[in-house]
Amino acid sequence: MTYFPDYLRRRGRPLVMGILNLTPDSFSDGGDLYRGDKLDFDRVFLRVERLLDEGADLVDLGGESTRPGADKVELGVEMARVLPVLEAIHSRFDMPLSVDTSSPELMLDAARCGAAMLNDVRALRRPGALQAAAASGLPVCLMHTLGEPQVMQDKPEYQDVVTDVAAFLRVRIDACHQAGIPSSHLLVDPGFGFGKTLEQNLSLFRALPTLVADGLPVVVGVSRKSMIGAILNKPVEQRVFGSAALAVLASQSGVGIIRVHDVAATVDSLKMLEAVQSKIG
Repeated sequence: MTYFPDYLRRRGRPLVMGILNLTPDSFSDGGDLYRGDKLDFDRVFLRVERLLDEGADLVDLGGESTRPGADKVELGVEMARVLPVLEAIHSRFDMPLSVDTSSPELMLDAARCGAAMLNDVRALRRPGALQAAAASGLPVCLMHTLGEPQVMQDKPEYQDVVTDVAAFLRVRIDACHQAGIPSSHLLVDPGFGFGKTLEQNLSLFRALPTLVADGLPVVVGVSRKSMIGAILNKPVEQRVFGSAALAVLASQSGVGIIRVHDVAATVDSLKMLEAVQSKIG
């Protein structure tokens, strides 16, 4: 069963969500869209055009770096990064835009500025976030993370990572229901790399079919992450092939959305998988 709104449905393969980091310090491409200390809108538009040309189904905008060890971003800074870009892209491109934020004020303003979806790494746990997400009327992705970015990789411990993550997501889903957000507006993300060791990440990845079987669309974000670097012994910019391989495996597990930096490589890989799996004649 799927619960995607019409603009998120795509038969045959997961949707590909292109990443648009509006931060100067994201782990992979932080600062790429800046000229000096200011966002360069020409660079932003070129990046969005490239993501679209490469086959992105939607684009995820974020104004807060949540990499391990990242500093806290003040609300005013986050809103100043995201809202002007969101409005400009929404007026220029015909495509669904997701906003990656945990801030209730930004959730509400993003909905008014044309966002089609909310993506919260803290699963609506900040004060007021549940109410803001409900008031926005937008679909929202609930992600699991263990602690804040500054400390989440400091010896993360679980009784059983798969059981614990699934239980956490069920609690957050119940909280959403109580706040008036229906299942038809919910997606879940197990949070690869957010308070997990390499072995914990791999255990979660193997369990994707179980998470998918729970019924809500599953979002997977492993693009260029340290788990790939640890296995392949490659720096961030050389993790494209590893990321594409995991995208194919995630697709075979039935996930709904794959969040990536390298859209073209991901789309090509998923098209090949689709062709092999499809029945001819």
